[in-house]
Amino acid sequence: MCQLGIQDRLKRSYITTINSKHGNPIYPDFIKDKVVTGINQVWSSDITYIRILSGLVYLAVIIDIYSRKVVGYALGKTLSAELTLAALQMAIATRKLENLIHHSDQGIQYTCKDYIKILKENGIRISMSAKGNPYDNAFAESLIKTLKQEEVYLWQYETYQDVIERIPYFIWDVYNRKRLHSALGYRPPEEYEELLAEEASQEEEIAKTLSV
Repeated sequence: MCQLGIQDRLKRSYITTINSKHGNPIYPDFIKDKVVTGINQVWSSDITYIRILSGLVYLAVIIDIYSRKVVGYALGKTLSAELTLAALQMAIATRKLENLIHHSDQGIQYTCKDYIKILKENGIRISMSAKGNPYDNAFAESLIKTLKQEEVYLWQYETYQDVIERIPYFIWDVYNRKRLHSALGYRPPEEYEELLAEEASQEEEIAKTLSV
């Protein structure tokens, strides 16, 4: 390897983004074994980090688990509650909220008063994974894994500006609009939701015709 100038990839230390050592109320897991039949029934949320030369950038995401579409995200330099609140507000501004469940881990960013208040004010049911069980939040975990493998690990981010230019592009233009998902019939999330809307419109027209 030395003769050929090949360097081994360094194993980097794992950095946790979950602080569950707090006194905030914890909510039950309402999505375990739940059968989801459409969009805007369950959102899954999570936080990850992206390395840059000067440290870390944090990313909060919210995904609709039926269509796999990212409905909200936020980037920031700290793990403050403002990060998750910004992602939540983006999702609320663009989606229907009737009979919606919001699922997360038990981290302090998701259990803080401001976050819980917004969920309750919008009639969103609160669901949380069992402590130390990432499988309850598998959809958000899968999104983050895809983002790391297909975007983050392929680029050498040096500055915060690099991250805020690349990550939104990957989320909206690549992941939501182009990346195919086998669970969606090998369609991207955006196209899949459009297909669902078209089918719902057709069913509505048929129902109107039959009622005449």
